[in-house]
Amino acid sequence: MTEKKIGKITHYYNHLHVATVNITDGELHIGDMIHVEGHTSNFMQKLCSMELEHESTDVAKPGDNVGIAIDEYARKNDNVYVVH
Repeated sequence: MTEKKIGKITHYYNHLHVATVNITDGELHIGDMIHVEGHTSNFMQKLCSMELEHESTDVAKPGDNVGIAIDEYARKNDNVYVVH
């Protein structure tokens, strides 16, 4: 498996289990396998839910700040990778 960094987490909403991700490189699609890695975070999951400007979206591109539902705790500045 290969990984490509697509962005960083800019905020994590603990009560919602949602992270805001700033997409810096490449595209993120619903159904992608993502890897979140940081100082204390290290998990993989399938991306099932994503919002842009409070509306559901299937794809995020560089410059987008999207909210994604995640299964585990993440922190600001954690890296987000797409796993192929």
